[in-house]
Amino acid sequence: MGMGVDIPIMTKDFRLPTGGLIDRNRPLAFTLNGKALQGYAGDTLASALLAQGEMLLGRSFKYHRPRGIVGAGSEETNALLTLGAGASAVPNVRATMAALYGGLAAHTQNAWPSVHFDIGAVNDLLSPFLGAGFYYKTFMFGGPYMWRIFEFFIRRAAGLGQASHAVGSARFEKINAHCDILIAGGGAAGLAAALAAGRSGARVLIADEGLEPGGILKGNEGLGVEGISAEAWRQRTLAELASLPNVRLLPKTTVFGLYDGQVAGLLERFDHADPSALAERYWVVRAKKIILATGAIERPLLFAHNDRPGVMLAGALLSYAREWGTVPGFTP
Repeated sequence: MGMGVDIPIMTKDFRLPTGGLIDRNRPLAFTLNGKALQGYAGDTLASALLAQGEMLLGRSFKYHRPRGIVGAGSEETNALLTLGAGASAVPNVRATMAALYGGLAAHTQNAWPSVHFDIGAVNDLLSPFLGAGFYYKTFMFGGPYMWRIFEFFIRRAAGLGQASHAVGSARFEKINAHCDILIAGGGAAGLAAALAAGRSGARVLIADEGLEPGGILKGNEGLGVEGISAEAWRQRTLAELASLPNVRLLPKTTVFGLYDGQVAGLLERFDHADPSALAERYWVVRAKKIILATGAIERPLLFAHNDRPGVMLAGALLSYAREWGTVPGFTP
């Protein structure tokens, strides 16, 4: 997978014949680096790519080592892609956080001429000579004039995705809101808290960064809650919350900061093909009480080459199978 090796592109289908929360009656066409692929309504970009056998999706920042999907949510650090092109291009989007839609055009980053054959991977061979502080110790000879010569090339090699200099047509909004209870996280604990608070008549705002709330409950038929499966309980709870006028559920919304005076900052994302439509909404929420139900992120195991494509968190594998019917690397 290093310099000089042309990595074959996998095209095998790794989708389970049944299961998942996707709508198999609504196929969606999208592209990766111009290559035509297909997913389903309800997929994330990550689950659709894995279902098509696309494991290599990027290169590391410094050594250009191969990178693939490691998680299933906001913990993803590898699969950073550019969505769209031209003025509407958005770099460094986590594939695990992007909802799939028809016509989506994704592009890999930080690789030339392609992510499968990257000239920059020569840095991996030179890694013993590129230690911490290498740039400052090596390129400072000759004073500031010599540094200006090297600076151009170093800055060209820095960064990952490239933002467009053109003015895009996407819209962004800001909204102020008040509520009695703000719940950060729509997993089992968050939904249970929202249900109890909503039944009491309190004004509730619940935000979850996933495409659908539910956390570990989503697609989980093996776990029981109140005498029914976890997925059935999730669906029943969401239906009741939707019927309560004092409860508002915000999917694809991240609570990114808590501030003095019970103030919280939220970012709501909108995924669609229209480059001139609403892209993001910034919420400033003032709540009487804030409940943190954000769950936990699994800690990866430490071993040699654990950064290679195909190495994933165990919880992520379960999520892809349960939620999207995708089994990365396994033939159904």
